[in-house]
Amino acid sequence: MKNKIIIIAGPTAVGKTSISVDLAKKLNAEIISADSMQIYKQMDIGTAKINEIEKQGIIHHMIDIIEPLDQFSVADYKEQSEELIKKIIKKGNNIIIVGGTGLYINSLIYDMDFNKSTPDIKVREELTDILNIHGKDRLYNMLIEKDAEAAKSIHPNNVKRVMRALEILNSKSDFNKFENIQKYNEDYIINTYILSMDRNLLYDRINLRVDKMIEDGLIQEVRKLKELGYDESLQSMKAIGYRQILEYLNGKISIEDSVELIKRDSRRYAKRQLTWFKKYENSIWFDVEKIQNKDIIDNMIRDFYN
Repeated sequence: MKNKIIIIAGPTAVGKTSISVDLAKKLNAEIISADSMQIYKQMDIGTAKINEIEKQGIIHHMIDIIEPLDQFSVADYKEQSEELIKKIIKKGNNIIIVGGTGLYINSLIYDMDFNKSTPDIKVREELTDILNIHGKDRLYNMLIEKDAEAAKSIHPNNVKRVMRALEILNSKSDFNKFENIQKYNEDYIINTYILSMDRNLLYDRINLRVDKMIEDGLIQEVRKLKELGYDESLQSMKAIGYRQILEYLNGKISIEDSVELIKRDSRRYAKRQLTWFKKYENSIWFDVEKIQNKDIIDNMIRDFYN
Protein backbone atom coordinates (compact mmCIF):
# COMPACT_ATOMS: atom_id res chain seq x y z
CA MET A 1 0.00 0.00 0.00
CA LYS A 2 1.39 3.40 -0.98
CA ASN A 3 2.13 5.95 1.71
CA LYS A 4 0.29 9.25 1.55
CA ILE A 5 1.86 12.69 1.70
CA ILE A 6 0.01 15.98 2.04
CA ILE A 7 1.44 19.14 0.49
CA ILE A 8 0.12 22.52 1.63
CA ALA A 9 1.43 25.34 -0.55
CA GLY A 10 0.51 28.92 -1.25
CA PRO A 11 1.82 32.48 -1.34
CA THR A 12 3.56 34.19 1.54
CA ALA A 13 1.28 35.39 4.38
CA VAL A 14 -1.73 33.34 3.26
CA GLY A 15 -1.90 31.32 6.50
CA LYS A 16 -0.19 28.00 5.74
CA THR A 17 1.38 27.66 9.18
CA SER A 18 -1.73 27.59 11.35
CA ILE A 19 -3.63 25.23 9.06
CA SER A 20 -0.70 22.82 8.76
CA VAL A 21 -0.14 22.65 12.52
CA ASP A 22 -3.83 22.02 13.26
CA LEU A 23 -3.93 19.35 10.55
CA ALA A 24 -0.76 17.70 11.87
CA LYS A 25 -2.29 17.38 15.33
CA LYS A 26 -5.29 15.55 13.91
CA LEU A 27 -3.29 13.25 11.64
CA ASN A 28 -0.36 12.48 13.96
CA ALA A 29 1.90 14.03 11.35
CA GLU A 30 5.32 15.63 11.22
CA ILE A 31 5.90 18.70 9.07
CA ILE A 32 8.68 19.15 6.52
CA SER A 33 9.21 22.78 5.59
CA ALA A 34 9.49 23.70 1.91
CA ASP A 35 10.77 27.23 2.48
CA SER A 36 14.12 28.15 0.97
CA MET A 37 14.81 30.88 3.55
CA GLN A 38 13.74 29.17 6.78
CA ILE A 39 16.62 26.72 6.30
CA TYR A 40 19.01 29.42 7.59
CA LYS A 41 19.91 29.79 11.25
CA GLN A 42 19.89 33.29 12.78
CA MET A 43 17.38 34.48 10.18
CA ASP A 44 14.07 34.32 12.01
CA ILE A 45 12.08 37.54 11.77
CA GLY A 46 12.55 38.27 8.07
CA THR A 47 11.68 34.70 7.10
CA ALA A 48 8.54 34.61 9.29
CA LYS A 49 9.95 31.46 10.86
CA ILE A 50 7.61 29.45 13.03
CA ASN A 51 8.48 29.61 16.75
CA GLU A 52 8.18 26.93 19.42
CA ILE A 53 4.83 28.22 20.71
CA GLU A 54 3.34 28.19 17.22
CA LYS A 55 4.58 24.63 16.62
CA GLN A 56 2.30 23.40 19.44
CA GLY A 57 4.48 20.36 19.93
CA ILE A 58 4.46 19.32 16.27
CA ILE A 59 7.84 18.18 14.97
CA HIS A 60 9.14 20.42 12.17
CA HIS A 61 12.00 19.51 9.83
CA MET A 62 14.22 21.44 7.37
CA ILE A 63 14.24 24.59 9.50
CA ASP A 64 17.46 26.06 10.96
CA ILE A 65 19.67 23.49 9.26
CA ILE A 66 22.49 25.63 7.80
CA GLU A 67 24.37 28.87 8.47
CA PRO A 68 23.86 31.96 6.27
CA LEU A 69 27.33 31.40 4.81
CA ASP A 70 26.48 27.90 3.60
CA GLN A 71 25.42 26.90 0.11
CA PHE A 72 22.29 24.79 -0.21
CA SER A 73 20.75 23.56 -3.46
CA VAL A 74 17.42 22.09 -4.48
CA ALA A 75 19.25 18.80 -4.90
CA ASP A 76 20.33 19.03 -1.25
CA TYR A 77 16.76 19.73 -0.21
CA LYS A 78 15.44 16.80 -2.21
CA GLU A 79 18.03 14.38 -0.80
CA GLN A 80 17.55 15.40 2.84
CA SER A 81 13.76 15.59 2.64
CA GLU A 82 13.39 12.19 1.00
CA GLU A 83 15.56 10.69 3.73
CA LEU A 84 13.31 12.35 6.32
CA ILE A 85 10.21 11.01 4.61
CA LYS A 86 11.53 7.46 4.89
CA LYS A 87 12.36 7.91 8.58
CA ILE A 88 8.97 9.44 9.41
CA ILE A 89 7.13 6.65 7.61
CA LYS A 90 9.22 4.07 9.48
CA LYS A 91 8.14 5.71 12.77
CA GLY A 92 4.52 5.27 11.74
CA ASN A 93 3.77 8.99 11.52
CA ASN A 94 2.17 10.87 8.65
CA ILE A 95 3.85 13.62 6.60
CA ILE A 96 2.83 17.14 5.67
CA ILE A 97 5.03 19.25 3.36
CA VAL A 98 4.42 22.96 3.94
CA GLY A 99 5.86 25.96 2.15
CA GLY A 100 5.92 28.39 -0.70
CA THR A 101 9.17 27.56 -2.50
CA GLY A 102 7.99 26.03 -5.75
CA LEU A 103 11.30 24.38 -6.68
CA TYR A 104 11.51 22.64 -3.30
CA ILE A 105 8.02 21.27 -3.75
CA ASN A 106 8.75 20.29 -7.35
CA SER A 107 11.80 18.35 -6.21
CA LEU A 108 9.58 16.07 -4.14
CA ILE A 109 6.81 15.67 -6.72
CA TYR A 110 8.93 15.45 -9.86
CA ASP A 111 12.22 14.02 -11.06
CA MET A 112 14.00 17.21 -12.12
CA ASP A 113 17.19 17.32 -14.17
CA PHE A 114 18.54 20.43 -15.94
CA ASN A 115 20.81 18.36 -18.13
CA LYS A 116 18.14 16.42 -19.99
CA SER A 117 16.61 19.37 -21.80
CA THR A 118 17.68 20.00 -25.38
CA PRO A 119 20.32 22.77 -25.53
CA ASP A 120 19.63 25.91 -27.56
CA ILE A 121 22.83 26.68 -29.49
CA LYS A 122 21.87 30.26 -30.37
CA VAL A 123 21.05 31.13 -26.77
CA ARG A 124 24.27 29.50 -25.60
CA GLU A 125 26.31 31.62 -28.01
CA GLU A 126 24.62 34.79 -26.78
CA LEU A 127 25.27 33.85 -23.15
CA THR A 128 28.89 33.04 -23.94
CA ASP A 129 29.33 36.52 -25.41
CA ILE A 130 27.86 38.06 -22.24
CA LEU A 131 30.20 35.94 -20.12
CA ASN A 132 33.25 36.98 -22.11
CA ILE A 133 32.36 40.68 -22.12
CA HIS A 134 30.74 41.22 -18.72
CA GLY A 135 31.78 38.22 -16.60
CA LYS A 136 30.03 35.55 -14.56
CA ASP A 137 28.37 37.99 -12.14
CA ARG A 138 26.30 39.47 -14.95
CA LEU A 139 25.12 35.99 -15.94
CA TYR A 140 24.12 35.13 -12.38
CA ASN A 141 22.25 38.42 -11.94
CA MET A 142 20.37 37.64 -15.16
CA LEU A 143 19.33 34.31 -13.65
CA ILE A 144 18.16 35.98 -10.44
CA GLU A 145 16.05 38.44 -12.44
CA LYS A 146 14.48 35.70 -14.56
CA ASP A 147 13.94 33.10 -11.84
CA ALA A 148 15.15 33.82 -8.31
CA GLU A 149 14.06 30.38 -7.14
CA ALA A 150 16.19 28.66 -9.78
CA ALA A 151 19.15 30.87 -8.87
CA LYS A 152 19.01 29.67 -5.27
CA SER A 153 19.82 26.14 -6.41
CA ILE A 154 23.01 27.13 -8.24
CA HIS A 155 26.28 28.56 -6.93
CA PRO A 156 27.24 31.83 -8.68
CA ASN A 157 30.66 30.39 -9.57
CA ASN A 158 29.15 27.37 -11.31
CA VAL A 159 29.06 29.13 -14.68
CA LYS A 160 28.15 25.97 -16.58
CA ARG A 161 24.98 25.42 -14.57
CA VAL A 162 24.07 29.11 -14.58
CA MET A 163 24.31 29.14 -18.37
CA ARG A 164 22.34 25.91 -18.62
CA ALA A 165 19.52 27.32 -16.50
CA LEU A 166 19.45 30.51 -18.58
CA GLU A 167 19.34 28.43 -21.77
CA ILE A 168 16.25 26.63 -20.52
CA LEU A 169 14.61 29.87 -19.39
CA ASN A 170 15.36 31.63 -22.67
CA SER A 171 14.62 28.79 -25.04
CA LYS A 172 11.25 27.56 -26.21
CA SER A 173 11.23 24.79 -23.61
CA ASP A 174 9.33 25.74 -20.45
CA PHE A 175 11.55 25.74 -17.38
CA ASN A 176 8.62 24.70 -15.21
CA LYS A 177 7.76 21.72 -17.42
CA PHE A 178 10.94 19.70 -17.84
CA GLU A 179 10.75 17.21 -20.67
CA ASN A 180 11.93 14.48 -18.33
CA ILE A 181 9.49 15.11 -15.47
CA GLN A 182 8.01 11.98 -13.94
CA LYS A 183 5.59 12.05 -11.02
CA TYR A 184 6.50 10.06 -7.94
CA ASN A 185 3.34 7.97 -8.18
CA GLU A 186 5.42 4.81 -7.82
CA ASP A 187 6.31 5.72 -4.22
CA TYR A 188 3.62 7.94 -2.73
CA ILE A 189 0.08 9.17 -3.07
CA ILE A 190 0.44 12.96 -2.95
CA ASN A 191 -2.49 15.24 -2.14
CA THR A 192 -1.60 18.84 -3.03
CA TYR A 193 -3.54 21.79 -1.63
CA ILE A 194 -3.04 25.45 -2.54
CA LEU A 195 -4.22 28.14 -0.13
CA SER A 196 -5.21 31.45 -1.68
CA MET A 197 -7.31 34.56 -1.15
CA ASP A 198 -8.34 37.72 -2.96
CA ARG A 199 -5.13 39.36 -4.17
CA ASN A 200 -5.85 42.76 -2.63
CA LEU A 201 -6.56 41.16 0.73
CA LEU A 202 -3.36 39.14 0.43
CA TYR A 203 -1.37 42.27 -0.35
CA ASP A 204 -2.85 43.97 2.71
CA ARG A 205 -1.76 41.03 4.85
CA ILE A 206 1.72 41.15 3.38
CA ASN A 207 2.02 44.87 4.15
CA LEU A 208 0.89 44.31 7.74
CA ARG A 209 3.29 41.40 8.12
CA VAL A 210 6.22 43.56 7.01
CA ASP A 211 5.22 46.27 9.51
CA LYS A 212 5.12 43.60 12.23
CA MET A 213 8.59 42.36 11.20
CA ILE A 214 10.01 45.85 11.63
CA GLU A 215 8.25 46.16 14.98
CA ASP A 216 9.63 42.78 16.08
CA GLY A 217 13.22 43.77 15.32
CA LEU A 218 14.05 42.97 11.69
CA ILE A 219 16.48 45.88 11.50
CA GLN A 220 18.32 44.64 14.59
CA GLU A 221 18.38 41.10 13.18
CA VAL A 222 19.96 42.24 9.91
CA ARG A 223 22.39 44.52 11.76
CA LYS A 224 23.60 41.57 13.82
CA LEU A 225 24.12 39.49 10.67
CA LYS A 226 26.02 42.39 9.09
CA GLU A 227 28.26 42.64 12.16
CA LEU A 228 29.05 38.94 11.75
CA GLY A 229 30.36 39.72 8.28
CA TYR A 230 27.36 38.57 6.25
CA ASP A 231 26.79 40.84 3.27
CA GLU A 232 24.83 41.10 0.02
CA SER A 233 27.25 38.75 -1.76
CA LEU A 234 25.70 35.79 0.11
CA GLN A 235 22.67 34.06 -1.34
CA SER A 236 21.01 34.09 2.07
CA MET A 237 21.32 37.86 2.35
CA LYS A 238 19.73 38.39 -1.06
CA ALA A 239 16.42 37.32 0.47
CA ILE A 240 13.50 39.74 0.54
CA GLY A 241 13.68 41.74 3.73
CA TYR A 242 17.38 41.26 4.24
CA ARG A 243 18.81 42.86 1.13
CA GLN A 244 16.58 45.94 1.52
CA ILE A 245 17.51 46.45 5.17
CA LEU A 246 21.17 45.95 4.25
CA GLU A 247 20.85 48.79 1.74
CA TYR A 248 19.48 50.97 4.54
CA LEU A 249 22.25 49.95 6.96
CA ASN A 250 24.83 50.67 4.25
CA GLY A 251 23.44 54.19 3.85
CA LYS A 252 22.13 53.67 0.32
CA ILE A 253 18.43 54.26 1.01
CA SER A 254 16.20 55.56 3.83
CA ILE A 255 14.45 53.21 6.24
CA GLU A 256 11.11 54.32 4.79
CA ASP A 257 12.19 53.38 1.28
CA SER A 258 13.63 50.11 2.58
CA VAL A 259 10.32 49.10 4.17
CA GLU A 260 8.35 50.04 1.07
CA LEU A 261 10.70 47.98 -1.09
CA ILE A 262 10.22 44.96 1.18
CA LYS A 263 6.46 45.29 0.84
CA ARG A 264 6.64 45.74 -2.93
CA ASP A 265 9.02 42.84 -3.48
CA SER A 266 7.00 40.59 -1.16
CA ARG A 267 3.83 41.35 -3.12
CA ARG A 268 5.62 40.61 -6.39
CA TYR A 269 6.94 37.35 -4.94
CA ALA A 270 3.42 36.32 -3.86
CA LYS A 271 2.18 36.98 -7.39
CA ARG A 272 4.94 34.75 -8.81
CA GLN A 273 4.10 32.04 -6.30
CA LEU A 274 0.44 32.00 -7.35
CA THR A 275 1.44 31.80 -11.01
CA TRP A 276 3.77 28.89 -10.22
CA PHE A 277 1.18 26.90 -8.26
CA LYS A 278 -1.43 27.28 -10.98
CA LYS A 279 0.64 24.80 -13.00
CA TYR A 280 0.09 22.01 -10.47
CA GLU A 281 -2.41 19.68 -12.04
CA ASN A 282 -4.83 17.84 -9.73
CA SER A 283 -4.20 20.28 -6.88
CA ILE A 284 -7.13 21.48 -4.78
CA TRP A 285 -7.45 25.19 -4.07
CA PHE A 286 -8.99 26.72 -0.94
CA ASP A 287 -9.89 30.39 -0.55
CA VAL A 288 -9.05 30.96 3.11
CA GLU A 289 -11.22 34.07 3.24
CA LYS A 290 -14.32 32.19 2.12
CA ILE A 291 -13.76 28.84 3.83
CA GLN A 292 -13.01 28.50 7.53
CA ASN A 293 -9.81 26.75 8.54
CA LYS A 294 -11.77 24.02 10.29
CA ASP A 295 -13.65 23.19 7.10
CA ILE A 296 -10.44 23.22 5.05
CA ILE A 297 -8.83 20.80 7.50
CA ASP A 298 -11.90 18.54 7.53
CA ASN A 299 -11.74 18.34 3.72
CA MET A 300 -8.06 17.43 3.85
CA ILE A 301 -8.70 14.71 6.42
CA ARG A 302 -11.52 13.21 4.36
CA ASP A 303 -9.30 13.15 1.28
CA PHE A 304 -6.50 11.56 3.29
CA TYR A 305 -8.57 8.66 4.57
CA ASN A 306 -10.40 8.16 1.30
